[in-house]
Amino acid sequence: MNVHFLELFYYVAKHRGISAAVRHIPYGIQQPAVSTQIGKLERDLEVKLFERLPFRLTAAGEQLFQHVAPFFDHLPVVVSQMRASVETELRIGGAELILRDHLPAVLSRVKKQFPQLRYRLRSLGHRLRSLGHQDEPEDWLRAGEVDLMFLPLNSRPPAKLKQRPMARMPFALQVHPRSEYRSVDQFWKQRRVSEALICLPETSSVARAFQNELRRRGMHWPQTIEATSLDLIRRYVANGDGVGVNVHIPAAKRTRDVREFVLADFPRITMGAVWHGALTPAVGAVIEGVHAYAKETWPEYAC
Repeated sequence: MNVHFLELFYYVAKHRGISAAVRHIPYGIQQPAVSTQIGKLERDLEVKLFERLPFRLTAAGEQLFQHVAPFFDHLPVVVSQMRASVETELRIGGAELILRDHLPAVLSRVKKQFPQLRYRLRSLGHRLRSLGHQDEPEDWLRAGEVDLMFLPLNSRPPAKLKQRPMARMPFALQVHPRSEYRSVDQFWKQRRVSEALICLPETSSVARAFQNELRRRGMHWPQTIEATSLDLIRRYVANGDGVGVNVHIPAAKRTRDVREFVLADFPRITMGAVWHGALTPAVGAVIEGVHAYAKETWPEYAC
């Protein structure tokens, strides 16, 4: 006996007809296919299960429905319980600044909902060629190496991945505390800035967006130092190696190693969550937690 045929019969019996069942079956199937497969089930059992018009279960149909209904009725609950029991580890990737300064507050809340959950955090700056160069984090997600990542988002989700915007953050220029620059206008008065530019790789979405805006303004400022993370850009600026172009993500703790000019009139970078496949309860809880945190912490930037 084909168990799939039993599942179709369950929906037909529960919703009192084939057309009504098709509207409630949680996957795509056409009415003729349901009718054909129910017919095969009746031939296998050598009984008639229901009258079509008007709909009425036969005695054999009533007997079969009473037998299969408890199983299919409780299946979603069992699946949820199974997922909760095996979902003991959540692997999250993202910019180190996000993982270090902001994610702990979110995870402490999620921990109350999933007390047995363990976390494995992966900083993008450790292995990625760039934060905005999305190939490697996409591969991590598709290969199942991580469950969730927080990245600058593309305008459309990458193939086979899903994404959700959290905040639209402005660009910022970072300079050494003793720099002669005291305002961002000093940069735009120059057609060509002589100071070294420290940025994510030229292939990154962040670097491309920044250079596109410079070209629109008629400016030329080529990149001199390529860094692999937001934190690394800041460290090189603090060392006096140049001016950093960064994403303005307010830190949980204020530091004085650099001065920062927020570029309010530049296009913003959309930061958000990226994942693969269906949302598990824990992944969904973290995404909702981060979105709520963004609204609380950066109300002027939150989506």
